[in-house]
Amino acid sequence: MNILLQDRIDIMARLGEYLSSDPEELQEAKHRAFLHNSWFIPPFVDLAIKNIAEQYLQKKKLASWIKNYPELDKKPKGKNVGIIMAGNIPAVGFHDFLCAFIAGQRLSVKLSSKDEVLVKHFIEKLKSWEPVLNECIQIKEMLKGCDAYIATGSNNSARYFHYYFQKYPHIIRRNRTSVAVLDGTESREELEKLSDDVFLYFGLGCRNVTKIYVPEGFDFIPLMEIFKRYAFLKDFHHYSNNYDYNLSIALLNKSMFMTNEFTLFLENKSPFSPISVMHYEYYKNPEDVRYFVEGNEDIQCVAGHGRLPFGESQRPALDDYADGIDTMRFLSEL
Repeated sequence: MNILLQDRIDIMARLGEYLSSDPEELQEAKHRAFLHNSWFIPPFVDLAIKNIAEQYLQKKKLASWIKNYPELDKKPKGKNVGIIMAGNIPAVGFHDFLCAFIAGQRLSVKLSSKDEVLVKHFIEKLKSWEPVLNECIQIKEMLKGCDAYIATGSNNSARYFHYYFQKYPHIIRRNRTSVAVLDGTESREELEKLSDDVFLYFGLGCRNVTKIYVPEGFDFIPLMEIFKRYAFLKDFHHYSNNYDYNLSIALLNKSMFMTNEFTLFLENKSPFSPISVMHYEYYKNPEDVRYFVEGNEDIQCVAGHGRLPFGESQRPALDDYADGIDTMRFLSEL
């Protein structure tokens, strides 16, 4: 990519300003994204774009971030990097795109069918500001002949990615989820922030909390009441259908459960829970929890005291790399 590093930072900072200003054409793109995928309700699309602008596209943050990668100051080799994006939450693949762009690589992007509108709109804006990017960034239906690949998908698709891309430098991501560890001393404010970790984007992200570890004797009633601040999710048929289905399954199986009329609480050892369901597990010794969560490849984030602060799971910083793999290091050393 024949654009200097500082110029690449400047153009991304300009994109951040564009997203923050929320012009009419961006509003139209957000509306089209919702029409294309009804899981992308306006409040969640607005939040996703706000977080991208504030967490990723501030010039000072970008400048501080790249200090960890001095090799970026060298003339980039301009490798062709294929990026297969996920589409579970709005613009979830943007961080990979940003890393490859700042690294000075050429990009071939395969958009998710669930999230075709937003990232495409961002790319079109970048190209309108800097026409040379028409040669450096391509949106494609099939990715062939790339020098390296970053692919995100389900566990099943990850197996195919490993097979097809095994001869090339690659990062392959699969299903992950996040958990929270409660000790019973959490304040109301902390529990409200935990509800954000759980319910933002309908809980569809790998950074959404889908299981909580609680001490024996934990009082669920305050937590269930606070979670009701997201009871509006049941107004959307996708979520409501999931709740009704999982409630029916629990009743048929005669499972023990608790509910606040829009979320089921089920005791289960799996960190993965269906939409509208929160798994929980009791612990006696906090060290037991450490044993289960640390090094567990299924877990993306662990929220709690002494861990990731409540409310921060869906506000990743530039260096909060998915799966703990330094994407920028990978790209800058190609």
